[in-house]
Amino acid sequence: MQVSVPTDSSPLQRLLQIMAALRDPESGCPWDLKQDFASIVPHTIEEAYEVADAIARGEPQAIQDELGDLLFQVVFYAQLGREQGWFGFDDIAAGVGDKLIRRHPHVFAAGSDGMTADAVKEQWEAIKRDERAEKDASASVFADVPANLPALLQAVKIQKRCRSVGFDWNDIRPVLDKVREEVDEVQAELDAAQLDEDKLAEEIGDLLFSVVNLARHAKVNPESALRAANQKFIHRFNAVERQAEAAQRPLADFSLVELETFWQLAKQS
Repeated sequence: MQVSVPTDSSPLQRLLQIMAALRDPESGCPWDLKQDFASIVPHTIEEAYEVADAIARGEPQAIQDELGDLLFQVVFYAQLGREQGWFGFDDIAAGVGDKLIRRHPHVFAAGSDGMTADAVKEQWEAIKRDERAEKDASASVFADVPANLPALLQAVKIQKRCRSVGFDWNDIRPVLDKVREEVDEVQAELDAAQLDEDKLAEEIGDLLFSVVNLARHAKVNPESALRAANQKFIHRFNAVERQAEAAQRPLADFSLVELETFWQLAKQS
């Protein structure tokens, strides 16, 4: 049975109607009908990364397209919630609207003029801390840190939570000292008479955590910094590949010394 496409409503209402049609038990799409909350999570994560990639490329049309795909994920969850009798799209929108007003008293309440961006950030964290306490006063400061966050982002979130309760350095210099200390501990494991692989992995994990802390204190987003470093490495190695191609030899046939020479030339150019 063919379903007519809604045309006489707002773009958002049209999208919601399309989603409802896709999930119609009798005339909907077999793939969409098969999905549940858990099954579409990987697609949501993928779409978020595609938005980030489009923004990094600076392509307005691609950004628009990818944001549409990401919005569709929210619409999909809203439809699943409505079917379960839990919530709908309006509930999601109302909830986030209320949260934004509550967490921005400097905008929506009197007496908060002239706040700096840093002060606003501290206020935001304090309000979130109060919200967590209202839900469960005995809960750990890490209670709602998602366990399945990418490790780099999770480290940032853990460190921010510590800062919100005063457990943090006020200066970047001891943070840098801590990084050096962790490097020394990695070196000590490598120099040990008997290599303990589990201990080495633990020390490298501590080093990574301390580097994330350094980035946070330097007001550098570690995810963005690492992504930029990845792209810089790829760009330079592509130059190495071109030099090997110009020499008409397979890349694997060059010695490490020769490849290092190519690498230095790539850096200079």
